[in-house]
Amino acid sequence: MAEVKREVFGHMPPEEGGGEVEKFVLQSDSVRVEILSLGCTIAALETRDRDGQFADIVLGFDTLEGYTKKHPFFGAVVGRVANRIAKGRFTMDGKEYQLFLNNGPNSLHGGAKGFDKVLWSPQVLPNGVCFFRLSPDGEEGYPGELKVWVTYTLNGSELVINYRAQTSKKTPISLTNHAYFNLAGQGSPDIYDHEISIKADSYLPVDDTKIPTGEVAAVQGTGFDLRQPVELGKHLKQFHLEGFDHNFCLPQGQTRRLVARAHHPPTGRTMEVHTTQPGLQFYTGNNLDGSLKGKGATTYPKHSAFCLETQNWPDAVNKPHFPSALLLPGEEYDHTTWFCFGTA
Repeated sequence: MAEVKREVFGHMPPEEGGGEVEKFVLQSDSVRVEILSLGCTIAALETRDRDGQFADIVLGFDTLEGYTKKHPFFGAVVGRVANRIAKGRFTMDGKEYQLFLNNGPNSLHGGAKGFDKVLWSPQVLPNGVCFFRLSPDGEEGYPGELKVWVTYTLNGSELVINYRAQTSKKTPISLTNHAYFNLAGQGSPDIYDHEISIKADSYLPVDDTKIPTGEVAAVQGTGFDLRQPVELGKHLKQFHLEGFDHNFCLPQGQTRRLVARAHHPPTGRTMEVHTTQPGLQFYTGNNLDGSLKGKGATTYPKHSAFCLETQNWPDAVNKPHFPSALLLPGEEYDHTTWFCFGTA
């Protein structure tokens, strides 16, 4: 059973609506997680190496100020729709909806003020915390009043995130957590010595604005074949890749399945990702540029972390042959992702 503590982390600036930001610390024998009520953000995640030494393996900030300024969604829950929607536009039942454009010509991770930038209402559980918020009808251009619950529980070495939602009108939804991992410890300069595998036979090629072209391409014979572990730095060089920011198409089904594994041989740390979601966005921190001061005044350069974001396929609301991202009144959106930490 995990121990749960709560404390005040800070107060939102008046121009952001004020309000107290709380921090929840979940601790077991092998994992310690800090989660903020602002954006349901994983602010720290400590796991042991093969010698039993703890290190914080997620990027973030020491103070609330870092999280209230512009940053690349460190550790936050993003929504209503994670990832990109082409031109921030979609048509549903004959009506066109226009969203805020915050990523070139596209809408990204919920728009100008997505779920990552708002305070959630917490409820402490025996081994975790459940966050709730009501997203009003029309928020960021999305239809329907949406009730959302995000629950974090820690069971031994397994961090579980469950996402639930109910809507008053038909609406697109795809929720994920945007934690940036470095198994060597946050502040380490790169992830080139990490071994990564993703259990996906296909991926989504993208255009120059990172919107899927619509093709579902086989990974076989390409740099996107990660079905067997690859050493990231060598792999990027071999296939002349700038990095990954792509959706991998997971085996379909609502049951829990292992979809990805990361291993850092020098420390022995491992992380497995299991999920019920249809997609996994693998992102290698290509846009990190060293300009942000993170925890302990460290900087985060390009490729200093990776994200494994379980979610629906990007731009699914505009691609009828992708898994549907639409939620109807009377239905419940319900997905779970498991992060399992260990050593090898």
